Amino acid sequence: MDSGAISLGLMALLGLLMIAAAISDVRARTISNQLNAAMALLAIPFWIASGLALWPDVAIQFGAALLVFLLFAGLFAVGAMGGGDVKMIGAVMLWIPLPLFLSMLTIMAIGGGILSALMLIHMKLRPSDKPVEVPYGVAIAAAGLWALHQHYLNQFQAIG
Repeated sequence: MDSGAISLGLMALLGLLMIAAAISDVRARTISNQLNAAMALLAIPFWIASGLALWPDVAIQFGAALLVFLLFAGLFAVGAMGGGDVKMIGAVMLWIPLPLFLSMLTIMAIGGGILSALMLIHMKLRPSDKPVEVPYGVAIAAAGLWALHQHYLNQFQAIG
């Protein structure tokens, strides 16, 4: 099996894990540590299959993902995000090439805003005493799938 096929298979597995995390977040408002750990650990064979050099490529990728994780850990510390969401962002960012970091975070923020608006509408239509919990894993998964598509699967990047 060549490294391209292995990379593609690992990306497909990441896609399935992100979808499973989004579904879990919608249903129970939690994303398991096992799902997040699997996403993070599978980045290692993905880096190898993709031909990333340990220095500086993997170090830069890991460092950038760590910075994003720490930024969102700060949001968790002030109660603005859930812990599973923060871990998922960190795990997914291990896979995303640096040129797509800001685009992915922008798409994730837009998706999160749409989810928040939908949750507010839902709360107006069906009032509840429970606090509003936005299933942000859906926005993370959507942005992650978009970023993987843009970088690895979009065969028309040169057009336009």
